[in-house]
Amino acid sequence: HSQSNKVAPPPPPETFGPYTKKGGETNGVIAMIDLLVKDLDKEMTESETEEKNAQEDYEKFMADAAEKRSLDAKSLENKESAKAAAEQSVLTAEQEDKATLKELMANAEYIGGLHAECDWLISNFEVRKQARSDEIDSLGRAKAVLSGADYSLVQTSSHSRLLRRGRA
Repeated sequence: HSQSNKVAPPPPPETFGPYTKKGGETNGVIAMIDLLVKDLDKEMTESETEEKNAQEDYEKFMADAAEKRSLDAKSLENKESAKAAAEQSVLTAEQEDKATLKELMANAEYIGGLHAECDWLISNFEVRKQARSDEIDSLGRAKAVLSGADYSLVQTSSHSRLLRRGRA
């Protein structure tokens, strides 16, 4: 190997050129990723806030529903007791109605009996009046006989009627 043969190597082939940082192009991609991360963080924060609000709304709705169920249960209980009281009132009224109807029927029957008795008294008034008059006369004669009067030969109008009926 000789030193004289030392020849300088040929220059390297041309390539893309010396290494340089590509700052502008890289910053665009990183900025886009940073923007996506910020958007994602923002959406996650919004989602968490919406979920928290939705949970509060749900809990309020459930509390309102429980309160409404409680009020409805009390209302139903009050209505059922009112219905039971009304049914009892109707039953009592029906029983009183039956008792009143029986009493009315008994009164009507009693009045009918009084009416029949009154009709009999009116229709037999003259006969009864004559019978009383005859009885008063008989009592008067009986008293006179007891006092010593003698009616053996005297004929009274009622006896003569009786005798005439007996002959006929």
